[in-house]
Amino acid sequence: MEDAAGRPGQRIDRWLWCARFSKSRSVAAALIQSGRLRVNGERISKASRNVRPGDVLTFPLGPHIRVIEIVLLGLRRGPASEAATLYRDLEPPPEPGVARTAAEPATGRLPGMGRPTKKERRQTDALMKND
Repeated sequence: MEDAAGRPGQRIDRWLWCARFSKSRSVAAALIQSGRLRVNGERISKASRNVRPGDVLTFPLGPHIRVIEIVLLGLRRGPASEAATLYRDLEPPPEPGVARTAAEPATGRLPGMGRPTKKERRQTDALMKND
C-alpha cells in the first residue's frame, strides 16, 4: 500500500505479525489499541497506521522494552530467519541466563526462596538426624 506521496507502506498490525512480534494480527491490534506502541516517538492507537522502512518502533514485549527500526516491509509470515531480516534491533535484550540485578537471578530464584531442592532437603534431613 502506498501513501499520497507514493512511498510504500504497510499496516502496523500486519507488519508486527509478519515480523513475528505477535502471534496473530488481532493480538498485534490489541497491543496497538492499548496505546503502548510508539512509532518514531509518537504514541499510536490505530492498527490501520501505515509504517515504512526507516520508522522506529518502541513497544513492550514480555519483560523488555523493544526498540527496533523497520528495514523491510513483510510480504508474508515466513520462518523466523526471514522475519529477522525485516527489522534491526536498536536495543537488544540481555543474553538469556545472565543476571541483570540481584532481584533477577539467572537461576530464576534466590537461594533459600521457595521450595527446597532435593539436595537442600537431603542436607536438612542429615542436619535433623544429627540432633
